[in-house]
Amino acid sequence: MTTFEERTTVHAFRDDALGEHDAVGLAEAIRRGEVGALEVARDAAARVRAVETRLNAVQVHIDVPAHGRGAGGALAGVPTFVKDNTDYLGLPTGHGSAAFAPRPARRHAPFVRQLLSSGVTVLGKTRLPEFGFSPTTEYEDSEPVRNPWHTDYSAGGSSGGSAALVAAGAVPIAHANDGGGSIRIPAACCGLVGLKPTRGRVVANAQGRQLPIDIVTDGIVSRSVRDTAAFLAAAETHWRNPRLPPLGLVEGPAERRLRIGFLLDSPNGVRSDAATRAAVTETVATLERLGHTVEPVELAIDPRFTEDFLTYWGMLSFLIGVTGRTLGADFDRRRMDGLSRGLREAYLKNWQRTPGVLRRLKRTREAYATAFRGLDLVLSPVLAHTTPPIGHLDPTVPYPALIERILAYVAFTPVNNVVGTPSISVPAASATEDGLPIGVMFSGRPGDERTLLEVAFALEADRPFRRVQDL
Repeated sequence: MTTFEERTTVHAFRDDALGEHDAVGLAEAIRRGEVGALEVARDAAARVRAVETRLNAVQVHIDVPAHGRGAGGALAGVPTFVKDNTDYLGLPTGHGSAAFAPRPARRHAPFVRQLLSSGVTVLGKTRLPEFGFSPTTEYEDSEPVRNPWHTDYSAGGSSGGSAALVAAGAVPIAHANDGGGSIRIPAACCGLVGLKPTRGRVVANAQGRQLPIDIVTDGIVSRSVRDTAAFLAAAETHWRNPRLPPLGLVEGPAERRLRIGFLLDSPNGVRSDAATRAAVTETVATLERLGHTVEPVELAIDPRFTEDFLTYWGMLSFLIGVTGRTLGADFDRRRMDGLSRGLREAYLKNWQRTPGVLRRLKRTREAYATAFRGLDLVLSPVLAHTTPPIGHLDPTVPYPALIERILAYVAFTPVNNVVGTPSISVPAASATEDGLPIGVMFSGRPGDERTLLEVAFALEADRPFRRVQDL
C-alpha cells in the first residue's frame, strides 16, 4: 500500500481568478467586478487542463470563448460541468458506455435548463461509469477517473468525474445525479458535500420519470455547504414543486436542537469497517457537544431489500439493452461492460420476481417513516468501508466477485432512492490511514432539505472540512 509520504495528490488551486473561492464567493467576486466572468472561465479551463492528464475526469471540454457565459442568476459566471448522462445542446451524451457512438443532443435536458438558470458557465461534460451503474468510475478499455486526494484510489461513482474536478479545485461545483448513491458516494470519496434532494425537489430526470419507481434525482457536488444551499435556492427560483414545502436559501445552522438517530451498520446486515464506524461515533460526539440529542435507531427494512434492489438494478440494465438503439443506431449490448452484462443476465434468470420486488420496494417508505418517529434526522455511514483502490471494483472483475464487493460497499445509500427522501454526505472530521476523506450521511424526512443543510452548516462551522490543497 502506498504510504502517506508517497501518495500522489492532484489539485489545481493557484493564484488566479478562481483563487480558493467556493461558488458563492466566486459569484460575489464577479458581481463586485473584482474578476470577470470570461477571465474566470478561461482560468477554470486552464485548471482543468492542468489536472486532467492525471484525473481523467472530463468526457467533453467546451471552447469557453466560443460558448459564452451565464448572464444572470445567483451563481452567474461560476464555471461548472454537466455529467455525461444528461443532454446538453450540441454535445454528445455517451452515458459512459462503449456500446454505441453518441450523437449531439438536440436540446438541453430539463435539469440542464434549471442548472443554467442559476447563471453558471458550462465548460463541458464529466465522465461516469457505464450508465451510472457502478460506485466507482472505472472502465474495461480506458483509464479510470482517479481520486485527487490519492490517485491510487477511486473517485467514487457514478458522479466520479464531477467529484474529482470539484475536489481538485478545477471548478467549485459540478452536476451530479443519484440513483443509488451516485451523488453521495463520490462526495464521500472525495471529501465533498453531496446532497441527494427529495424526489421532485428539482425537475424530474427524463430517464427516472419512465421507471416504475423513480430512483434518480439530480443535484451537485460542492466543497462547501453554502454552495449546495445556494444551488437549491437558485433551482427553486426556476421551478418549485408545489407539493413540497418551499426551501428558500438556507444560510447557516439553526438555533433549534434536534433529535437524531444513528446507526453504524447497514440494515441489510453489512457491518461497517473500523474507520467508518469511528467517523460516525466522532460525529455523534460532536453533535452531542453542540447540544443535539443523539440515540441509536433501527431501520427495520424488509430483509429482502438488497436482493430486491439488485433485481431492480438488473431490470434497468435489461431495459437499456432492449432500448439501446434509441441512444445510437450502432448500439450493441454485447459491448456493454462486465457489470452491465452481469446485471442483465442475473435479471433474466429472475425476471418473474419483478412484481413482488416492486411491491416490497414501494413498502420501504413505511419502515423509513417508522424509524423517524420522534426523530428529525438519521445519521449513518455513507458507505460500509473506506474508499477502495483502483481495480477493486473494476468492471473486468468477474461478475460474482464484483457484485459481492459492491454490495459489501454500497450498503446505506439506496434506501433514500427507493423512498425518495433527501440525504446528504458531508466529510467527517477523521480520515483514513492514507489521509483519504470519509463521509458521514444524514437522512431526512421528505421535503426537509432545510434540516439537512442546517446540521451540515453546524458541522462545517465547528470544524471546517479538510482541503486537498493543505496536504
